Amino acid sequence: MNIQQERKENDMRTVAILGLGYVGLPLALLFVKSGFRVLGIDPDTDKIDKLYKGSSYIHEIEDATVKEAMNSHRFLPTAQYSAIEAAEAVIVCVPTPLTPYGTPDLSYLTGAISMLVPEMKAGQLVILESSTYPGTTREVLLPIMSRRGLRVGIDYYAAYSPERVDPGNKQFPLEKIPKIVSGATAQCLEKISELYGSVFSRVHPVSSTDTAEMAKILENTYRLVNISFINEMAMLCDRLDLDIWEVIEAAGTKPFGFQKFFPGPGIGGHCIPVDPSYLLWKVKQHELNSEFIQLSNAVNHRMPHYIVQQLKQALSPKSYSNANIMIYGVSYKKDIADYRESAAIDLIALLRLEGANVYYHDPFVPELSVSSTTLHSIELTEECVHAMDAVVIATDHSSIPLELLTKHAALLYDTRNVTKGMAAGKGLIRLGAGWRRHVADST
Repeated sequence: MNIQQERKENDMRTVAILGLGYVGLPLALLFVKSGFRVLGIDPDTDKIDKLYKGSSYIHEIEDATVKEAMNSHRFLPTAQYSAIEAAEAVIVCVPTPLTPYGTPDLSYLTGAISMLVPEMKAGQLVILESSTYPGTTREVLLPIMSRRGLRVGIDYYAAYSPERVDPGNKQFPLEKIPKIVSGATAQCLEKISELYGSVFSRVHPVSSTDTAEMAKILENTYRLVNISFINEMAMLCDRLDLDIWEVIEAAGTKPFGFQKFFPGPGIGGHCIPVDPSYLLWKVKQHELNSEFIQLSNAVNHRMPHYIVQQLKQALSPKSYSNANIMIYGVSYKKDIADYRESAAIDLIALLRLEGANVYYHDPFVPELSVSSTTLHSIELTEECVHAMDAVVIATDHSSIPLELLTKHAALLYDTRNVTKGMAAGKGLIRLGAGWRRHVADST
């Protein structure tokens, strides 16, 4: 390396990203693309090994993208927290799931911050990206820092910016999604605004970290409430012999005051089913409640049960005992490999409890665990589909072999309206499409 190259390397801005999962890895690659050196820190050594081999462990990120970042020599994955010292900013992107009791599990976050603090240097900016309840930065992150005698705005800077990753959405790449930014102090806000302004097309500053945390919760609670509402409308339309899909299309012609939401087997992913429960837990600390969130959660959890009962009625007089049922698609949304909190998992578990032999096919998910049992995606063939008593379309992947399913399935239950325009009857049921009437008409 010549002197000019060495000076350029020394002048390069460096950030560290804790957690290289669905949020952290895309963010790391974006910073690399923007000319930063990125220290990617994750305790999972398997992930680190794959990155150094130029291999992506996230389906939506191509191997070529990882190879390009690694070949730039500006992406340095490691399991060592000591690497943090070289960074001007440390961005925390660790999971914030729910406990088995439906309450916030901040163990990943508190663990990461506790490991981070001993390695920090003066003047570093610490940014939390993980979705969480309003008050987390102020009530959890800052106190851990203060135990080490660090003063926010003096010894270090603290900020919060909620992740807005939407897996599989090619219309809005990460850098084009406006970035909400906040700081524990005015100077903290200036620091994060400048840094994120270097990689995102637009930053939107807000007055406090609590506000930014609440904005993320609001976004996902809005989605939860509206999707749960339209799922309830689908169940009502079934009883009223109406087609919810036709109703939605008709209502959607209104040019104002209405936004289309569509029914399905339930709500999945790492945000929508989880974040509202964080808020519900928080408000209960203040002796408040949210009936909207509670009701929406109840409707969401009811959907797999509703589908199981509808299938039971459609299969009658055959029982679930030893019935062969295949689920097409187990990821929580189309064309991605992420099946966290997917309603299809609950659907499989419920059908197995009823005594059915349950199989699945998903081109993006080769295997998954349901109730401590590992299942593998089966090959879709005419013989396979013929052998099934029912096939349930739970995820509407673009590659769905619709002709194969409609031609050879004895009973096809469509939860996503991919069979739109096809005549419903004994062999085809659409969620929320008044199928009882069609079955009666066909007899």
